[in-house]
Amino acid sequence: MKHKVSAVLAAGAAIAAAAIALGSPPSAVAIPTGPGTAPSGPCALRGIDDDVAESTDTPAGFARSSGVVRALTLFVDFPDARATMSPRARFAEFFPAATNYFHTSSYGRLTYQPMPLLRWIHMSRPLAAYGIQRGASFDPSSDGGYHALSREVLREVDPIVDFRDYDVINVIATPNAGPPATRTVLSVTFSGGDMGLKTADRVPFRNASFIWSRQSGVSAFRVLNHENAHSFGLPDLYFADDRDAPPPVGHWDPMDEDWGPSNDFVGWHKWKLGWLSADQVHCAPRHGTPGEHTLTPIATPGGTKIVVIPTSPRTALVVEARTRALLDPVVCRPGILVYRVATHVPSGRGPLRIVDATPHSGGCYRGNKYVDPELTDATFLPGDTYTDPHSGAAVTVLTENPDGTYRVRVTPARN
Repeated sequence: MKHKVSAVLAAGAAIAAAAIALGSPPSAVAIPTGPGTAPSGPCALRGIDDDVAESTDTPAGFARSSGVVRALTLFVDFPDARATMSPRARFAEFFPAATNYFHTSSYGRLTYQPMPLLRWIHMSRPLAAYGIQRGASFDPSSDGGYHALSREVLREVDPIVDFRDYDVINVIATPNAGPPATRTVLSVTFSGGDMGLKTADRVPFRNASFIWSRQSGVSAFRVLNHENAHSFGLPDLYFADDRDAPPPVGHWDPMDEDWGPSNDFVGWHKWKLGWLSADQVHCAPRHGTPGEHTLTPIATPGGTKIVVIPTSPRTALVVEARTRALLDPVVCRPGILVYRVATHVPSGRGPLRIVDATPHSGGCYRGNKYVDPELTDATFLPGDTYTDPHSGAAVTVLTENPDGTYRVRVTPARN
């Protein structure tokens, strides 16, 4: 078997390894090792099976999301936007922070290894010639768009890179190419199926994230976590059609708001990604008997993380505990988060929606313009009950225990 590698790629790997080692969480944190298991059982709802979605069964063609994930990381600039910084400096804007984020959120079940090719790949045409704008496609029949850009990237790196060695691809543009992120967000991911571009190694060019400009705040690196999560099968939770409506999830998951301060993934996503073991998920199937459950906060390794209450073959209520923590520093009302999952609803159309315990309150966190405040106090507190008006499923928060866990009573759906 021919093995392709270059001195610059090897050097990049060494730098990436050093960055990961320097930024790793302290060893004193009790984090379970090893990948989680794929969701199964009556609460592992099926749905859309050919695209990113809330379905627990992620289709073939997407990247693995637990164990070791290797990310080929490339850097591009353009004749009208030459890089004004080194690729190493651009790399440092994302790593080791993005790696540490995945490590912490997955409880150590995802080891994300960025493998950078530390040189600028110069595109042959000005940026405008590619027609890169929000919604630009990956069309093999077009002389522009992401297919044309990727074809040039591939021409440059294919002789020295064996694409069989990687799970995801990051193409990071010089930040002076295109509009600032505060005006137009261009970052995008093409994931899953064959996009019509093959490498010399006979594997498709896919699960590729294109990162543009810079976001704002101390957690600006999370645009990469958001985009790579599409390659793992997660959908966009914000409304992609620019409708005039409140955010469906707000700052409770980075697949909705990934700007400003950090926020963790919801438990349903952690289950889908293989970061939760079977005993960390309790299932309350329809027509079952009411039961009590002790929930360990999402931020704390170990313990039961979610209770899933199916309300139809394609929908469910999910219950989890959220508290202030390393990845959730702005949680201002710790408590029980309840949300609806719809596995038949497409990405960008609201496939996951938070149930607001305090509607029209204006929220409890107003300290950052990138955090929509309304849902920040959406959690239910001890003594609160939520009853779903359609299915009859109900959740009552019984107690917050001295050890930080929460006790809840769940009534399964009747209708």
